[in-house]
Amino acid sequence: MCRTVDLHQAVLAKNDTNAVELRRTLDERGTTAVNLMSSPGSGKTALLELLLTRAVAGGVPAAAVTADLATENDATRLARSGAPVRQILTDGLCHLEAGMLGGVLDGWLPEGTRLLFVENVGNLVCPASYDLGETLRVALASVTEGEDKPVKYPAAFGLAHLVVVTKRDLSDAVEFDRDAFLAGVQQVNPGVPVIETSARTGEGVDDLLARVLRAADGLEPHAPVLAQRHEKHLHHHHDEDGPERDRDRTPAHGAPDKAAAHPPHGPAAPHAPAGSPR
Repeated sequence: MCRTVDLHQAVLAKNDTNAVELRRTLDERGTTAVNLMSSPGSGKTALLELLLTRAVAGGVPAAAVTADLATENDATRLARSGAPVRQILTDGLCHLEAGMLGGVLDGWLPEGTRLLFVENVGNLVCPASYDLGETLRVALASVTEGEDKPVKYPAAFGLAHLVVVTKRDLSDAVEFDRDAFLAGVQQVNPGVPVIETSARTGEGVDDLLARVLRAADGLEPHAPVLAQRHEKHLHHHHDEDGPERDRDRTPAHGAPDKAAAHPPHGPAAPHAPAGSPR
């Protein structure tokens, strides 16, 4: 059991190192990365296609990377927007990792790309633990999934900088309890902004794009309380580890260098606290 835990921590530590490097590279290029996480069938591909279409129409240089276990269906759909799109096939892996994303971007991401949307694997569990070097982490849930998603998946929604409701036009048909959903969001992530959208009607899409563009302009994103607690947890163990371990720590794990630990486009800490319900 201990070896399993140690291996998991080693994987996360390596991912964080890669995420720090990728974030620095994207920042130098002036590219803002947006990590989109949701369960399968939430409608994030349809929403992302509309976001990309409006970005292209508005003259905003945008690109997208989409991840799936198999098929390139989503990349084909997103390419209809006119934006550059790449597909990552994870071969069964239930999440993206920073190294995988960096490998796809190397030599492909067009110069001058301002917005990079990353459509993570459809899953609300393991993607929450992996920093991709993103500026914005967005958790999406459709009204058709029910109003209890935030409290059932507290890490995914608790570490998000922004929460997006999809398929808003179906709310009445599925008797979506909006108040209960919003209460659950605030329970796991107090103060996080929520945008309600519909890819069918276009509701909320312009607001979402505007929010992303403000982040690209340097607006500091919402700071999740869960991430702050996790940073304290990491600092506590860092103090116990001593100076030898300090040399091996990465900024994403709470390095003492303030500038490195909080880069201009740095997101909340990605890992859920030990023992956090999944």
